[in-house]
Amino acid sequence: MNHIGEIISLGVALSWTVTAWFADKASRRVGAMVTNVLRLVLATLFLAVILWISVGHPYPVYADGRTWLWLGLSALVGYVFGDYCLFNCYLHIGPRFGQLMMTLAPPMAAIAGWLLLGETLSWKSILAMGVTLCGIGISILSRESGMHMKLDLPLKGVLLGIGAGVGQGVGLVLSKIGMQHYSAALPASAPSAMETMLPFASTMLRAIIGGLGFLLILGLQKDFGRLKTAARDATAMKYASVITLFGPVLGVSLSLMAVRYANAGIASTLMALTPVLILAPEVLINKKRIRPKEIVGLAVSIAGVAMFFLL
Repeated sequence: MNHIGEIISLGVALSWTVTAWFADKASRRVGAMVTNVLRLVLATLFLAVILWISVGHPYPVYADGRTWLWLGLSALVGYVFGDYCLFNCYLHIGPRFGQLMMTLAPPMAAIAGWLLLGETLSWKSILAMGVTLCGIGISILSRESGMHMKLDLPLKGVLLGIGAGVGQGVGLVLSKIGMQHYSAALPASAPSAMETMLPFASTMLRAIIGGLGFLLILGLQKDFGRLKTAARDATAMKYASVITLFGPVLGVSLSLMAVRYANAGIASTLMALTPVLILAPEVLINKKRIRPKEIVGLAVSIAGVAMFFLL
């Protein structure tokens, strides 16, 4: 099927839109670091059940040393480094500029894909990436409430934002390399469903490493008390469960599936549409009024997406 990777990437963006909506609620209630630990621990449990039902093993069976190495690196770079930078950059420059910095992820994925995998982009794909990211940028920046944009951002926040974009983009490519090793390690006797479930098994492996990384950070910060409190908070756990389902379980697994069929840079660009897609629930649920510039940003983003399929 043509453009299967691109179609899956759009599904990822929709999934991450749900995640972003509830992640904000969970982070405000129990904190971003605790929310990250909860979602990765829950993801490990959810994925264990999925793998047990589908392939008969509640763990990433057949994964060899190279698979653990590359997927473990992707978890440390994407989850631990990338997400740590992202949530801390929100504290310094706010979520709006934080989201803007995340538009660095697609070009970083394209560069990493070229350096590590030899992937190349046609000028048409580069043009489509540029148009899509431009639309996302317009949509994000249009949310400034005043007439003038203040760009005197603290250097620490900017550096953390750059780190977040680099972490997500490079982490995605490292995941693709890890899955290539995982696929090569599958024996002939492996269940036929294993190839299809490979992204889910890979996501479980990444969740294990990422969860351990965040637990280490919590330990260094001597903040385990907040984790225990959150685990007893029914509302926080409800939010965390939704985040887990649409984040690591579906969103991340489908993102790994997408890069199996599409160039990492293209897939990452389509996944970055979340700041634009989240306008819908803001209008329907929060009764938010959309500014004209946000409509322009939405239209430009849709045009960029269309270019991936039509050019």
